[in-house]
Amino acid sequence: MLKKLLEIEIIRFILVGLFNTFMGVVTMFAFYHWLHLGYWGASGLSYFVCSIISFFLNRSFTFRSDAHWFQAACKFAANIAVCYFAAYLVAKPAVVAVLSALKWQIEATITEQVAMLVGMVFFTAFNYLGQKQLVFRKEA
Repeated sequence: MLKKLLEIEIIRFILVGLFNTFMGVVTMFAFYHWLHLGYWGASGLSYFVCSIISFFLNRSFTFRSDAHWFQAACKFAANIAVCYFAAYLVAKPAVVAVLSALKWQIEATITEQVAMLVGMVFFTAFNYLGQKQLVFRKEA
């Protein structure tokens, strides 16, 4: 049963994503709280570190790609950058808008941390599509 599940690409992506999400949350909040890097610094550095791990896991395990590693790495880096900025440019204003509409007044640091978590959700969706369609696309 497990072997059959691991044959499904999206399942492999989710497994890699869960591992990366765990690592991302740990590093992002460590950078935010311990290094005081703020919203962009903590999330950006965390995504940089975790993206390196993600590239190798997704190339070999998820998509089982035989694409030249340097070309794939360049596409991967571009995809990560676009997905990161798109996700986090949307996340913070979206969280602020929702909290404002609900008339919840929450401390700015809490709002930023909620926005970082929401940004992770947006990033995951954008990233899967980008990796599948652009980075590790199987040639027909």
